[in-house]
Amino acid sequence: MSAPTRTITALIAGVVVLSSAVLPSEAVKVAAPRQITFHTWTSDADFLAGAHSGTTVTDGSLTFGQATGSTPYVDPFGDGTAKSYDQASWVSPPVSTGFGVTELIASWNATTPPGTWVEVSMAAKTNLGATTKWYVLGRWSGGDDTAAGDIHRTSVPAQGDTNGRVAVDTFVAAKDRWMDRWQLKVTLYRLTGTTQAPEVRSVGAMSSRLPSESKVAVSPLGGAEGVVLDVPTYSQETHIGHYPQWDGGGEAWCSATSTAMVLDYYGAGPTADETDWVGDEPDPQVDHAARHVFDYAYDGAGNWPFNTAYAGTRGVDGFVTRLRSLTEAEQFIKAGIPLIASLSFKKGDLPGAGYGTNGHLMVIVGFAPNGDVVVNDPASHLIASNDQVRTTYDRAAFENAWVPHSGGLVYVIHPQGMPLPPHGPQANW
Repeated sequence: MSAPTRTITALIAGVVVLSSAVLPSEAVKVAAPRQITFHTWTSDADFLAGAHSGTTVTDGSLTFGQATGSTPYVDPFGDGTAKSYDQASWVSPPVSTGFGVTELIASWNATTPPGTWVEVSMAAKTNLGATTKWYVLGRWSGGDDTAAGDIHRTSVPAQGDTNGRVAVDTFVAAKDRWMDRWQLKVTLYRLTGTTQAPEVRSVGAMSSRLPSESKVAVSPLGGAEGVVLDVPTYSQETHIGHYPQWDGGGEAWCSATSTAMVLDYYGAGPTADETDWVGDEPDPQVDHAARHVFDYAYDGAGNWPFNTAYAGTRGVDGFVTRLRSLTEAEQFIKAGIPLIASLSFKKGDLPGAGYGTNGHLMVIVGFAPNGDVVVNDPASHLIASNDQVRTTYDRAAFENAWVPHSGGLVYVIHPQGMPLPPHGPQANW
């Protein structure tokens, strides 16, 4: 087994920056560092530190002050009619990470009354000294009443240039490019002539530079062995064929099903009245989640920040980040916070799963006494039964299906005000 990595946490411009410092004698034994930061703006002071163009701050949220103008928007998934929206915007202070960022994923929590929506973008300074354009990372509305002026929430394809591209919800730097510092922009929209306004109570981003690796060493135990959270179990397989306009359930709904499980764990899922439109179907909260996270350009329910933004409409907070290991994941389980993890693996690489996947979401709900991972896998055994969803996977096999493939990506969803695990030498949240 390779020697342990010694980590140093530095504070640069208010950002927790994680890097690895290796003693010379250890240099040949230690893998390249996994460099990850997460920065969020979520208070009056945070938002006041940014640049406002028509926005104001009220009770910890960013909202309209005085519109700076209006713009026509033709919803690409609507009827082709242009609608006029007033707009205002906010730009974050620059974030310097201390390393060359190659990927960035933004996430946000916002309320969007009918006829309002938000757009989140990023720009950066590259290693070559160039300032990039603003890349749109999402156009988001919590509702879908298009007659009232809601838009079809969407990622924005075909934004690539010499500096980078947007892969659905992730900014990816071009080859031989990296970002020395970055900023986010939030643009608020409301139908011209109306007074309702979106409110953004948090916006942030995970930025990272990860080594190219096909396998990682199993992580040490982190203290959550034997702890299993009582997260309800829902199978995505029971929804096969539901609502083709939102990708038809089954395999396509792993993310929405996982999000629905975590929301119900907190008692934050939709009410019976809210899901009345589903009809007589099992676990209608899953259908409700799929409808409200669906990305019309991606044509799927797996947009990562759209899932955490949907959770944010349910009275909880959510964001997307990356973790380095199951040791870090255990700290969330000890705090009572389940994690939704993104994995991919070939059939047989995750013993007991019985399937392979190019991309799948499942909920880490705890750990067995030996450190193996207890999950709610919505595709477990590919059987349409909630009773089959709770399962346990080998720690090393799970970690290698997770960390090298998605970079350790997770959704962190938790009640507002609930403290996250204490920042330590390996914390990046």
